[in-house]
Amino acid sequence: MHPFRRAVEAGDIAALEALFAEDAVFTSPVVFKPYEGKAITAAIVRGAARVFQDIRYVRETVSTDGRDHALMFKATVDGLQVHGCDFLHLDDNGLIDDLTVMVRPLSAAKAVAEAMGAQFDQIQREAFGAETAAAEPR
Repeated sequence: MHPFRRAVEAGDIAALEALFAEDAVFTSPVVFKPYEGKAITAAIVRGAARVFQDIRYVRETVSTDGRDHALMFKATVDGLQVHGCDFLHLDDNGLIDDLTVMVRPLSAAKAVAEAMGAQFDQIQREAFGAETAAAEPR
């Protein structure tokens, strides 16, 4: 079991943040442009922890070299069942340098987009501080 999965299932946000490389990139299921850097990636993961309820992983697949992981999950967002997958890539130090999340069905993706959108001001403050958050694009 990958430590990311273990931390998510335990709700251990500090352990999750420690798994990200400084140059981590987060690719959202609902926003086209990836977010770059550990600060914003960690802040988005904290926001997701506030939005996704009852998250549980149902399958984990690992590449032969151990650097790519696909973690399929089920969760609830605003009363809708979400099926998704966290795709992780590990750098040479074993830290996550790429996290891509995909969710389905469309109704759940819309609920995720709305719920995460409501979190975004707080996510930006957590990642960049109050002064820069207002200037950061969504």
